Amino acid sequence: MRFSIAPSRRRRLMLAAAATPLLSRHAAHADDHGAAHTHTFTAAADVLTVVGPWEMTGLDPSRAGYMFARMEVVETLLDVTDRGRLQPRLASSWQVSADGLEWHFTLRGSRRYHDGTPVTPESVLACLRRAHGRPGVLGLAGIRSISHERGAIVFRLARPFAPLPYLLTHYSAQILAPASFDTRGNVVRIVGTGPFRITSITLPQQFDVERFDGYGGLALPGRVRRARYISVSRAETRTLLVQSGQADLAYSLDPPSIRALQRSSKATLVSAMLPRTTFIKLNSGHPLLADVRVRQAIALCVERKGIARALLRDPDLGATQLFPPSMGQWHDATLAPLRTDPAEARRLLDAAGWQPGSDGIRRRDGRRLALTLTTFVDRPELPLIAAALQEEMRQIGIAVRVVVGNSSDIPSGHRSGSLELALVARNFGNVPDPVATLLQDFGPGGGDWGAMGWRNAEVPAALAGLAAGGQAGAATGQAERMRIAALLQAELPVIPVVWYRQVCAASRRIEGASIDPFERSYRISHLQWI
Repeated sequence: MRFSIAPSRRRRLMLAAAATPLLSRHAAHADDHGAAHTHTFTAAADVLTVVGPWEMTGLDPSRAGYMFARMEVVETLLDVTDRGRLQPRLASSWQVSADGLEWHFTLRGSRRYHDGTPVTPESVLACLRRAHGRPGVLGLAGIRSISHERGAIVFRLARPFAPLPYLLTHYSAQILAPASFDTRGNVVRIVGTGPFRITSITLPQQFDVERFDGYGGLALPGRVRRARYISVSRAETRTLLVQSGQADLAYSLDPPSIRALQRSSKATLVSAMLPRTTFIKLNSGHPLLADVRVRQAIALCVERKGIARALLRDPDLGATQLFPPSMGQWHDATLAPLRTDPAEARRLLDAAGWQPGSDGIRRRDGRRLALTLTTFVDRPELPLIAAALQEEMRQIGIAVRVVVGNSSDIPSGHRSGSLELALVARNFGNVPDPVATLLQDFGPGGGDWGAMGWRNAEVPAALAGLAAGGQAGAATGQAERMRIAALLQAELPVIPVVWYRQVCAASRRIEGASIDPFERSYRISHLQWI
């Protein structure tokens, strides 16, 4: 779906957002995905139903593996605690050679896949080699070879890469049984090792799971034996499903829905700050954006607290820097915060040679300062924030056309070079050690969800140094992190707008709901029926 948002006055936008009521119950029938399911299921006493906006675009781990991980169907070699500390999963222990070039991951014994076959070093090795051969996080590590020796998986690297164990917590490195693949290596079914196994699946919207009695992993306290995930695109519909008792967990709620659920007798709200930031991704190589003064002007016109207060109902989410406080080692409390100053923004544009035209839009050498901002609907707040940014940039003389499409439009526009501006929500905990994600975003060539057309040698070098293992000591590593944060604040390859608080609605017929700060799991194996 694609549509453009016409310009509107900021005050009208903010007031309208504040007054937006929850859609009436018939709204559920207007949703393409939600409508079908509101008619086809009713929450059973023993089935936990989870709804979210994310569709399963395929079975391959690189495409929809995160959904099978969240529903605890698949596992990886390692996992992490809420504080980002590594812990065993399919691997029981791990060690690295003194030169940092060889890693050994010892596999747990007596683990079985959902089809009853044993988890063998050969089957694990096949999955990891397959993941390494495809685009994904393992490509960051400079892996020369992956083999197995005496019950351990062995990685040999071309250079030291300290975050390697964290890459092995990523959903794209999940381990599947040999029966999951056809003769050409394509994933045709999901046969994992997690506490739940898939009983049915209907792409792209739904799959059902049941407790795997042969699970040999960590002890799990929950009593849920059957669960279901359903993709429902509209936040209003997800809210209605919880309020009507047809869903037990609902994710990615918009502010009006959150406000409505605060008064609900059917659900409670669970929230947590995540290492996620909504920011404007800029094509710094674009003729209109190459001048840092233009990027600085855009940053100065953004009313972060106003957007956070009016659209997210939480003024504390206004982003004063790229890394939120939840990223303790990366958030610099001493860094001069991003501020709002439209007068200074106009002065910078004047200095860059952009003069106001008769219609209020600036021109230079006969060219209008007009750009396209691309965003997507997976996060319900993004189109609203995009509309606010459109108006704020218009007030300093920048014409912005907002295009709302699919999340895939961002990486495709980056790769084709056609992207100008994009509003994205970036999860810096996608890999629990942020260095891996930052290398993807701000490495020498930039990244699909990070820098574009930005030329800077210091940040990639500092990230590479941190990835090598910090031989210079913890204090030097912290100084490097603060230097990276300062450079990103000064040169603005991306412009932070708001931080992110995940809010989940949990039915009152369950207890024990909590939010994984790394968004790896819905933790259904820990839930109890009331």
